[in-house]
Amino acid sequence: MTLFVNSLSALDASYWCAERGLVGASWHVDLELDGELGEDGMLFDFGEVKPWVKHQIDDGPDHTLIVPTKAAGVSVAECPEGLCVRTTFPWPLEVRAPRQAFTLLPWQSITLERLGNWLSEQLMKRPPIRVSNIRLRLADESIEGASYTYTHGLKRHVGNCQRIAHGHRSRLYVWRNGQLDEAIAQQWAGRLADIYLADKADQIGADDDYQRFAYESAQGRFRIKLPSERVAILPYATTVEHIADWLAKEIALAHGGRIRVQAFEGINKGAIAEAYGM
Repeated sequence: MTLFVNSLSALDASYWCAERGLVGASWHVDLELDGELGEDGMLFDFGEVKPWVKHQIDDGPDHTLIVPTKAAGVSVAECPEGLCVRTTFPWPLEVRAPRQAFTLLPWQSITLERLGNWLSEQLMKRPPIRVSNIRLRLADESIEGASYTYTHGLKRHVGNCQRIAHGHRSRLYVWRNGQLDEAIAQQWAGRLADIYLADKADQIGADDDYQRFAYESAQGRFRIKLPSERVAILPYATTVEHIADWLAKEIALAHGGRIRVQAFEGINKGAIAEAYGM
């Protein structure tokens, strides 16, 4: 017997790509469980499936930087913060953070199929009673309009969002003077593609080539260094509420009129903000 649960949960993370560099991601999580029925006529209670899988994902790759350690130009070493991940290709990056902020995989690249298979193997190390096989699949959200990917960290967050290099793939809707404006949304999504969003208060150094940010939070000390062209600096913490507000103000300044922005943080959640420009 097979039990399935589609869109059971979502996984938000960033990963290192040999072509794009630092990429924010949000994936649907679909699940299939094989096994024998119990006396109650069930394989596994649906009410128990979601919290069990979500707990395993939350304690694993969710809100981490997923690193293919065998990719060209990637190195991993211990450091006072925990681990230091450096890259040279396609562009230089350095992230220093506690070990739990990373998911290190001995691969040359990250693919959804392989990551889903790996997660299935992790879940099968301690399967529920009567479950003989687990298949977990990851999929991108289907987005027809504008979207962008970003990476960030929230030092004041009480959960795993405090990790300095986790990310999201997000829809973006923009209305100008009450009319949905897909062209403006696409323009700004293009500007923010694979961006790192940083809080100005966390900046510890900058020059023409690189930006550096650091903070200390409940999970430990975090540092990141990356090329200036890969960064957008906000005047406040990069919560989705602030991202929506910042985008509305920047778009109003650039295009004028009454601007309404609906910014997503991953799948099916986000914030709405408005601003006015001349």
